[in-house]
Amino acid sequence: MSNPSTPLLDTVHTPDDLRKLQPDQLRQLADELRAETIAAVGVTGGHLGSGLGVVELTTAIHYVFDTPNDKLVWDVGHQCYPHKILTGRRDRIRTLRQGGGLSGFTKRAESEYDPFGAAHSSTSISAALGFAVANKMQDKPGKGIAVIGDGAMSAGMAYEAMNNAREAGNRLVVILNDNDMSIAPPVGGLSAYLARLVSSREFLGLRDMAKKLARRLPRPLHKAAKKTDEFARGMATGGTLFEELGFYYVGPIDGHNLDHLIPVLENVRDAAEGPCLIHVVTQKGKGYGPAEAAADKYHGVQKFDVITGTQAKAPPGPPSYTNVFAQALIAEAERDPRVCAITAAMPSGTGLDKFEQAFPDRIFDVGIAEQHAVTFAAGLAAQGMRPFCAIYSTFLQRAYDQVVHDVAIQNLPVRFAIDRAGLVGADGSTHAGSFDVTYLASLPNFVVMAAADEAELTHMVHTCAVHDSGPIAVRYPRGNGTGVAMPQVPEALEIGKGRIVREGRQVAILSLGTRLEEAMKAADTLEAKGLSASVIDLRFAKPLDEALIRRMLTTHEVAVTIEEGSIGGLGAHVLTLASDLGLTDNGLKIRTMRLPDIFQDQDKPEKQYADARLDADAIVDTVLTALRHNSAGVEEARA
Repeated sequence: MSNPSTPLLDTVHTPDDLRKLQPDQLRQLADELRAETIAAVGVTGGHLGSGLGVVELTTAIHYVFDTPNDKLVWDVGHQCYPHKILTGRRDRIRTLRQGGGLSGFTKRAESEYDPFGAAHSSTSISAALGFAVANKMQDKPGKGIAVIGDGAMSAGMAYEAMNNAREAGNRLVVILNDNDMSIAPPVGGLSAYLARLVSSREFLGLRDMAKKLARRLPRPLHKAAKKTDEFARGMATGGTLFEELGFYYVGPIDGHNLDHLIPVLENVRDAAEGPCLIHVVTQKGKGYGPAEAAADKYHGVQKFDVITGTQAKAPPGPPSYTNVFAQALIAEAERDPRVCAITAAMPSGTGLDKFEQAFPDRIFDVGIAEQHAVTFAAGLAAQGMRPFCAIYSTFLQRAYDQVVHDVAIQNLPVRFAIDRAGLVGADGSTHAGSFDVTYLASLPNFVVMAAADEAELTHMVHTCAVHDSGPIAVRYPRGNGTGVAMPQVPEALEIGKGRIVREGRQVAILSLGTRLEEAMKAADTLEAKGLSASVIDLRFAKPLDEALIRRMLTTHEVAVTIEEGSIGGLGAHVLTLASDLGLTDNGLKIRTMRLPDIFQDQDKPEKQYADARLDADAIVDTVLTALRHNSAGVEEARA
């Protein structure tokens, strides 16, 4: 597929070039920017619909504001591809989400036009407020501009920031990108006129004069005048809530009409009033027919044919872990009316959209509110329900205090289904599930499991369902299973008991999670080198199978733990156990294999794990080094 013709966009390398254009050229530029975004994502895959929805808004912001001196913060960052094209990265835009390429989100190390990295929701207003107040304190020019979607506004953090925003005055601008029509009245000529009017200098000047006059009135009349002003604009524009939080509200306006956007942004840029919130209504997937017609507006896509919109399909294979979890949970709900499910704005990502079809009254999507999700689940559990809280590992981090305080301390049987455990490929470090074993297995009362394959996940979902004595978690990765036979009837696993997958004599490989397949490959290689290896699927990071681990550590020459998590996880717990039992006093050879102490950039998952030295070759190298064998299996002199 050839690249689109973009003669005007070809002249724009940075926002400085954009600002040299005439206003009547911006429509053509936006059309070319949209075509280039579609063509690029067709090659790389990624988040398309959200970026298409903000093409005009991106163009207008960079045209009106003095970026990068004005700090533009995109919430989440799904929508940042057009921004990257306009800010000096067009020549690399077809490397999006690839190894060594551009991040799929904003990233400080990538460009001065990305002043704040993102990928988790609802942080933009806090960050932009920080930039704005820092400039104010240092008497420097420059605004903080946050672009936040209506979905991200469901998170409490956004309101915490807005409640503090008065400190920034007119240096803070929040642009509410409403692409769901969830809070917006109809947008048309009248609302555009009103928005331009209430953001104009003349209106603000008259309003300021009226305020001064009102202050001289008796207090009851002064308060009434203030309320009348707010109510009048609230009736016209829907902004009463934001006024109560201290913002001057402007909108709603059509986010695809540059003739409406540019004057309003210019008025807000130059206003003495502030902080300001501009309510912009956009259409996700705008300008690309297949995206506009799709239910998800092509939110996240594989590589696709730009002409037809047909996305590349993954080859058929085993079911994904997410789908296995969903089917297992549906089966549990069919057996037990107390089983219910909670998600934080990720029903399809966690597989709970399928659960919703089967049990629409037993699923709760609480929006982007992980803290609330966990405590809500705790309340359900306290009242006798069996709640499953399905949250990505990286997002559960946002609710850690609630996990500790509201679940663990009270020993409530909340079931945590932790999707995206381990490395996640193209989404990179912001979405990697690196830390959940470390942050959960350190908590009293918790049971922490990791599924080695899709059959094990089915057993573990059932184990969660029938475990009523405290909190329990099961972690599983993104992607497909291994193709093992699925059980007809799930088994309730004995808590804290692992399984011996392969018996050997010299090397013990203790695996947690889906590195088990690599452990088996490593055992085959070691066997070929004359080293007999046991392979253990520990199943549980907490409680550990102490008897099995002790047996492995005392009957094999070397033991290796391997996990898809950070330092402080399984390896640390096994080392602590060995120390407590005094096993380290007698020359025990033990090595722990875990993710490196870095944030790994995006790449193909198999490449990420190879780079992390968590594949079969690395296991073999670790064993041979511990035994002081060379690669030919000839024993070297022992030190």
